[in-house]
Amino acid sequence: MKTPLPTIHSHGARRRLTLLATTIAAATALVLTGCSSSPSGSDAQSSAAATGASASADAFPVTISSALGATTIESQPTRVAVWGWSAQDAVLALGVVPVAMPKMTYGGNADGVLPWDAIAITDLGGQTPILLDGGDTGEPPIEQFAQAAPDVILAPYSGLTQEQYDTLSKIAPVVAYPDAVWSTSWQDQLSIVGKALGKTAEADALLTKTNDQVSALAAANPVLAGKSFVYGANNTPDVLNVYTAGDPRVQLLTQLGMTVAPSVATVDNGSSAGSYFFPVSFENVNQLTSDVLVAYFDDQAAADTFAADPLVAAMPAVQAGRFAPIVGQSFVMATSAPSVLSIPWMLDQYVPELAAAAAK
Repeated sequence: MKTPLPTIHSHGARRRLTLLATTIAAATALVLTGCSSSPSGSDAQSSAAATGASASADAFPVTISSALGATTIESQPTRVAVWGWSAQDAVLALGVVPVAMPKMTYGGNADGVLPWDAIAITDLGGQTPILLDGGDTGEPPIEQFAQAAPDVILAPYSGLTQEQYDTLSKIAPVVAYPDAVWSTSWQDQLSIVGKALGKTAEADALLTKTNDQVSALAAANPVLAGKSFVYGANNTPDVLNVYTAGDPRVQLLTQLGMTVAPSVATVDNGSSAGSYFFPVSFENVNQLTSDVLVAYFDDQAAADTFAADPLVAAMPAVQAGRFAPIVGQSFVMATSAPSVLSIPWMLDQYVPELAAAAAK
């Protein structure tokens, strides 16, 4: 189970959905043509979704190594199942609708589909896949995977155990994370999925496109450059769980030019070994000095309650008004599991909020 785990955040949601629809259309055109400036029609999009075909398919078989074992995919997959938090984003961005993906009750719609994924499925002319139980807990439903009859199971950003990997491998080849659980960057996820689907050129092009978007927003908000931050979550009473440098949500902020506060390593002192976060009791949060404090919350009331705690309010960043709360379940999911789809959905709101805190 990925703990701590992060109603749609309504502020600006309509504008982000419109922007994402445009991005999906461009991404699909990129898959089909290899050129981000050339639009693609809906018929071509539906064809790509139905066949999983790529104009520049890589040679198969292909072998991908992971922390749990090496997997050989004999031919280009057409029935793709995913597990974890964001592999479906990369699959959809590359023009393929999965046959099965996790049901996300946190941040998803009434069916358990995240907003940017719902837009992508519609844009590709596809239908909602089999929604796998346990998406919020990390326990893969073996029977549902078997029912989906996939050609491959992609789980590059997940918490799969060796036992789960071995069991799922009896159903189809499984591609797990390259190093540690829940620590694969969105860039590496996209590259791994691109290789597994025979779409490395398209993945590389989407990688460049998304990196350029992040760089452009960073350049437009130079106040972020060099600012130190602590990234946490108050999902345990009287505790701030602090994320380490290996976590993708932290890596996105460093990509924007910010730096992990030195106090994180000092307070951690090795306690996070084998994990992506470590707990700090409210009695000790004053040791977490930084230019900006970032933390996520289900709603504004939870953020206000956190900031009003006397021990939290005494933190230098909070005292100075340099607190950047991430509010709303969908927004939390988008920033907690950044991907080639969730980044364009949320970044135009996220970066200005960070910049506003950093400017104080």
